[in-house]
Amino acid sequence: MKFHVGAYVVKVGVPDRAALEKRVLDRFAQGDGFALATLNLDHLVKLRTDADFRSAYAAQDFIVADGNPIVWMSRLAQQPVTLMPGSDLVLPLTQLCATHNVPVALLGSTQDSLNRAAKVLQAKVPGLSIACCIAPPFGFDPQGPEADRILAQLAASGARLCFLALGAPKQELLAARGRELTPQIGFASIGAGLDFLSGSQTRAPRWVRRLALEWLWRMLSSPRRMVGRYGKSFTILPGHMLRALKARWA
Repeated sequence: MKFHVGAYVVKVGVPDRAALEKRVLDRFAQGDGFALATLNLDHLVKLRTDADFRSAYAAQDFIVADGNPIVWMSRLAQQPVTLMPGSDLVLPLTQLCATHNVPVALLGSTQDSLNRAAKVLQAKVPGLSIACCIAPPFGFDPQGPEADRILAQLAASGARLCFLALGAPKQELLAARGRELTPQIGFASIGAGLDFLSGSQTRAPRWVRRLALEWLWRMLSSPRRMVGRYGKSFTILPGHMLRALKARWA
């Protein structure tokens, strides 16, 4: 499923979790890394004006659907993909890593949150090896010298998969940088996924997510931060829906 952002095109190329797990396992077997991004409407808004973000997205190896509108538009275009929020990918990917003896790293948030998330993951996923937990300093620049130092630390730790919990666009920018400097490491951008595990943030209840109302939960929980974001997202929705219909007719 393709989404047009001006002259730029971003494609959700991984349709479901089984396909994602197969591709990740293939990379592990080959000794190669990857960058995984989770596309949502907020990303489509940012891609319209942020050239660095577009470059980072172009460097992503796997793009999945994070957000029901992306899924609905894929169905409208008769090119269906399944919903795979970054937060829901942490446990399945760590289970793959534990099964195949692949060390992981946690990067982002705060050191306390990472340490607690690590304990939760090791309790839920027996045999999981966590090589390191890194909380970048305040004001961290994912394209600056500190990013290169952190990537070197990741490489030295032996981690083969790194969960990036920095939020967009920082996590995607760092993943793109990592593909250049540490091509043997996989990077999965998961937003608040580690904070949900650690309890630092509270995710919407399961029944809210089943009703596709997680966006409303988040907006009511943090209106000052989220109202503007969702407002911008809704303004671009009609245009993308029209393109999805055109793709269906074509």
